[in-house]
Amino acid sequence: MQTTPIFSRRDLLATVGTGIGYLALPELLQADASRSSASANPLAPRSPHFAARAKHIVHVYLNGGPSQVDTWDYRPELQKWGGKKLPLGNLTTERETGVALASPFQFRQYGDSGLWCSEVFQQTASQHADRICVIKSVYANTPNHEQSMRLMNTGDERLSRPSYGSWLTYGLGCENQNLPGFVTMCPGLPVADSSNWRSAFLPGIYQGTYLDTRKTKVTELIANIQSPRTPQADQRRQLDLLASLNRQHQATRRDDPNLEARIQSFELAYRMQMDATDALDISQETQATQDLYKANTLHGRQLLIARRLIERGVRVIQCYHGDVQPWDSHSNLAAEHRKLGNEIDGPIAALLTDLGQRGLLDETLIICGGEFGRTPVVEIPIGGGNPTGRDHNHHGYSVWLAGGGIKGGLAYGSTDDFGFRAVENRVHVRDIHATMLHLMGFDHRKLTYLHAGLDFRLTGIEEAHVVKEILA
Repeated sequence: MQTTPIFSRRDLLATVGTGIGYLALPELLQADASRSSASANPLAPRSPHFAARAKHIVHVYLNGGPSQVDTWDYRPELQKWGGKKLPLGNLTTERETGVALASPFQFRQYGDSGLWCSEVFQQTASQHADRICVIKSVYANTPNHEQSMRLMNTGDERLSRPSYGSWLTYGLGCENQNLPGFVTMCPGLPVADSSNWRSAFLPGIYQGTYLDTRKTKVTELIANIQSPRTPQADQRRQLDLLASLNRQHQATRRDDPNLEARIQSFELAYRMQMDATDALDISQETQATQDLYKANTLHGRQLLIARRLIERGVRVIQCYHGDVQPWDSHSNLAAEHRKLGNEIDGPIAALLTDLGQRGLLDETLIICGGEFGRTPVVEIPIGGGNPTGRDHNHHGYSVWLAGGGIKGGLAYGSTDDFGFRAVENRVHVRDIHATMLHLMGFDHRKLTYLHAGLDFRLTGIEEAHVVKEILA
């Protein structure tokens, strides 16, 4: 007996295809609701993937590349070989190099842990050695400032990518709705300038707020933070009108991230007028606190402002030592590193002391280092002259961390006997990023953003690992 099929083959395929779509519909609706919620307030506080050890990050950026063998990586063999050709073969550097350059600085061990440090960071080491973990085996990809700074700040040395501060603000939102979640302070502009703190393809609201710390007046640190001609009540009416017009414009351009970021940035700028100027006003601190930080100096003022921002819920704060690359000691290293250490050593020690006294160090991750290190051999000056400095070295250098879930009094990893190349427990910059995200409560593989059809992440597509051995 012949039977007629209930569905034709075409009907069957169409029905099955629709059914698969229905299976995905709940998840799509939930994702759409999440996007709508984020658009309503992209800075609203959000929970991380798991319980965080740290709530804030302060990155003291010694831009230019401090010498690891003159600061935290004591190499006795280098001292013995000073003035002789090292038995390492060809050292790949940017410029011509010569014989070993023994460190001109005295080293000693500090704290119960016996952590080695030179006189360049004597105050920090003598007061806080048992709080600090020095990773002595960090390595990067290239010996160029622009690429290595971009790698340290954004995870990619070649292309403009979102900075790690933007990723964390995107993931966590802001605790304080009247302040940005990510602030970067620099006296001028570093190499590669704003690409170090930009949001790239993330919504613009997550870009770092730049403070030019050459300015000493509170109202000048953030450009145009206040309008001297327009009272706040009038500004509010202007913004309300502008917001109404923008929402009408936005209604026909659904989910336009650039437009939404612009609307939110106007609102944040308005709210910041009072809270930001209050946070930046260090004159409210006691004289004892100002003296502790040496707040009459640029770097002391930066780190005291950083502590005030932490107290007010700012997630990520970067403090650049100077514009361009002050630690780039191609010549006259002995005098230059000593001078730079004198500028920043005391304020760093003060920050760690102050955070500890206020109960904030356990929830604040402190990171200190540069984009690469320097060679253990002397650099031959271009055009002749007396060689007195070191060239760039991305093969092995030191970065230290403290607070925020870090095991103190620890030297992790090692370079070779002369401090040139990371050889034991090597840590790529990607691994530092993965560890930072972990301490802030994120699985670095799952903090992603869909852009151009791909799920991007801070640590990129190459393998990255959380350095679990340095976690408390």
